[in-house]
Order: sequence, then structure tokens, then C-alpha cells
Amino acid sequence: MTQPEPVAEPPDAAERRAQPIAIVYPTDALAPPDMAMLGQARRTLTKVGEAVAPPRDGCSFQVRKGQFFRIVCTDGPQVGDLNLWNADDLSERFFSGKTRAIHATHVSTGDRLWSSLPHLRPMATITHDTLGWYGWDQDGAGIHDVIGTRCDPYTNRLLNGTDFHRCCHSNLARALGAALGRPAREVEHHVHDVLNVFMCTGFTRDTHQYFMKASPVRPGDYIEFFAEIDLLGALSACPGGNCGQTHSTDTVACHPLRVEVFDADPGLLTGWQSPLPSAYPRTHGEAG
Repeated sequence: MTQPEPVAEPPDAAERRAQPIAIVYPTDALAPPDMAMLGQARRTLTKVGEAVAPPRDGCSFQVRKGQFFRIVCTDGPQVGDLNLWNADDLSERFFSGKTRAIHATHVSTGDRLWSSLPHLRPMATITHDTLGWYGWDQDGAGIHDVIGTRCDPYTNRLLNGTDFHRCCHSNLARALGAALGRPAREVEHHVHDVLNVFMCTGFTRDTHQYFMKASPVRPGDYIEFFAEIDLLGALSACPGGNCGQTHSTDTVACHPLRVEVFDADPGLLTGWQSPLPSAYPRTHGEAG
């Protein structure tokens, strides 16, 4: 491969690099979730439903606003790819990029999953995370990222020249298709960038490439959410297993993931209201 022609540093290179940082989306004026209220409510949870994503496959599930749901590691270390939609309008879906911009590259308790434009409202709030202890490790990796897109058959064909159907994009498409009673190919355009549940990821310090390492998740670990609106969800049990070796394969150990849905004592949610879509009038500077 031809190497690019090197570019000489200008005399003021050090000065240019030394400029101070500024947070792109400061959240000081953003009303935080009422974690005290949610903490009280989650102590009263009654399980009312569940769904299981088999290894290298997906499942769909529904959660009503005001309910809680968990993604649970059951049989062995396993990561999952999560999609969320407004149950009544699939055009409103989880917006991983804006969630990353508002919160961080990785999310945990107290962070929210935001919906796509023009709605831009919280779809779910993370209320508990048994991996919240992990923080950032020596490689700069964290858990539950909103960086990666999802493994998909198109990128696999591009890089490897082969077809791989049990990737997360296809698993999510099949799960959504089953929920809607339609073929996967007719609904895959609704599949979107994910929350990488339990996945341990970061960027290399030298080349700044997206990397993964074996997830610290163990059976019994879970991440828990409060549904802010009525949700349709899909979850893929990633073919990478714990993603400590490779991303899309038929050879590594994979395990199921379970989604559990809970009711809480409604009396402990007094005063909570489902968030409305953005009030921006969508005029975009046009007259009238």
C-alpha cells in the first residue's frame, strides 16, 4: 500500500495542540431523573414477563411506560446488542450518537437512552447496573458502550467476502420482523445503532481504534431500566460471546440473555410523567 506523503508540522503546532477543551453538550441545565423516586419504586418490583435471546439469535419484547426491565446474564459471559423503539411509532428510536454526546461513550446508572430527532426525549433511564463497579480499566475500557454500531452481514461481506447470517444486525431484524409479522428484509431499515450491553470496549491509545476485550459479566449480573415511554425492544445475543476474541463467529462459546419485565407499586411513581417529545417547532428558520 502506498504510504501517504508526510506533512510537516507548522511552527505553532504545540500552541495549536495546547488549546483547552470544552464539553460539547454541557448538561447543567438538563433536569436529572429522580433517582430517589426510582430507587424506592424498584424495591417493589413484581416480575410480569420475560423473553430470551438464544445464543447467536435475538428476541423482541414490549415494556409499558412506568415499568422496569432488566437484561440478565444467565448461563455464562455474554454481551448483547439492544435496540429500542417507540411501541406506537417505529420512526422514534434509540439515538446512540446523541446519548453518547449527552452522557459519555459508556453509560450506567442515572444515564438515559435518548430517542431520535425530532423527538429527542428519554426513552429509558438506567436504574441499576451490577457492573457499575468496573469504571475504567488500565486500557481505558468501560462497560455498556454507545460507540459501536452492531456486527452486520454487509460489513462481513466487505471485509471477509463471506455471508454470516447470525450477526447482531440480522438477529435484530429477525426479532423485529417476528414481532411485526413481517420478513426480516422488510423491517431491517428500522434496525439502528445499539447499546452494547455488557460489552467491554474502548479506543487504543496509539491508533485510536475501537477495541473490545473479554466482558467481566457473570451469571446473575444485570442492567436495569425504567421505561419512560411505551417501548418495543429487540435484543441480540452477540455471536462474539463475551467478545474477548472475535466479533462474528460460529466457534466461540455463546450463551442466552434474558429480558425480564417488572411492574412497580404505582403509588411510588406519583408525580412522574412520561416525557413529551421535543417542543422545537421544526420551522428550521423558514418563514411561516
